[in-house]
Amino acid sequence: MTKHVAVLMGGWAAERPVSLSSGNACADALEEAGYTVSRVDVDRNVVEVLKELKPDVAFNALHGPFGEDGCIQGVLELLEIPYTHSGVMSSALAMHKVKAKAVMKAAGVPVAEERVVHRLEAAKQHVMAPPYVIKPINEGSSFGVVIVKEDQEHPPQELTRDDWPYPDVVMAEKFVAGRELTCAVMGDVALGVLEIVPMGHNFYDYDAKYVPGGSQHILPAKILPPVYQEIQKLSLKAHQALGCRGVSRADFRLDDSSTGTGELVCLEVNTQPGMTPTSLVPEIAAEAGHDFKELVSWIVEDASCGR
Repeated sequence: MTKHVAVLMGGWAAERPVSLSSGNACADALEEAGYTVSRVDVDRNVVEVLKELKPDVAFNALHGPFGEDGCIQGVLELLEIPYTHSGVMSSALAMHKVKAKAVMKAAGVPVAEERVVHRLEAAKQHVMAPPYVIKPINEGSSFGVVIVKEDQEHPPQELTRDDWPYPDVVMAEKFVAGRELTCAVMGDVALGVLEIVPMGHNFYDYDAKYVPGGSQHILPAKILPPVYQEIQKLSLKAHQALGCRGVSRADFRLDDSSTGTGELVCLEVNTQPGMTPTSLVPEIAAEAGHDFKELVSWIVEDASCGR
């Protein structure tokens, strides 16, 4: 019997456009693979919609709050609809950058030093020696990220904005110079390591992620084989420590220049990696021999409750 898959996309988070792009790409591929697909632009009435649709599987293509923080996962558990990607606890944990880092560090995954502060405190004086990065604790797609450079005399004043759209408590994290690397995990297998080179951007921000030409992707990353293998090992270790399921993606910084420290740190694990035409996981999976249709089909067949 053909499975009926409800692809959940859109929602109301800042990453709504990315989610719609991811969701429609996945829905197209699933239809091509022979599944019956319902495209659900998630709103506050999602429970009623899903009760009416009665899908066999919910493909979670939501990004940001509600979609990847354990909320929609809890709804799907309540409705007893098997769903893709990570479960309630893992999603909530991985989305909270500070708690996720504590768990990864305890598992032996290197992370950058950080401090949790109120945004107004961080605007008054440097909360750690520059260079460092200010991040919202639970946002994705680099929303709200502010880099404080080494020669920056004053802390970032955008933190005092009356219309600051993120929670007041933020994370200040030591800036690690060097290469931006990422590794996808599929089930219990770490796939390839990809290097991201932002084009015309200071770092891998929203536009570098999602605008065509915003970044160059080098796959496999041109790094020493022992370092390549270490990143694969750490990605799988982080995936397992956080309790991730299905597909995840771990992001790293590597300071391996001739004058660098050689430091390697894991920045975060993404439990709902983007599936857009410029996204990283489909590219990494393809290099490992899984085309897009095969990748999304595997994700659907991996779906379950109690994740």
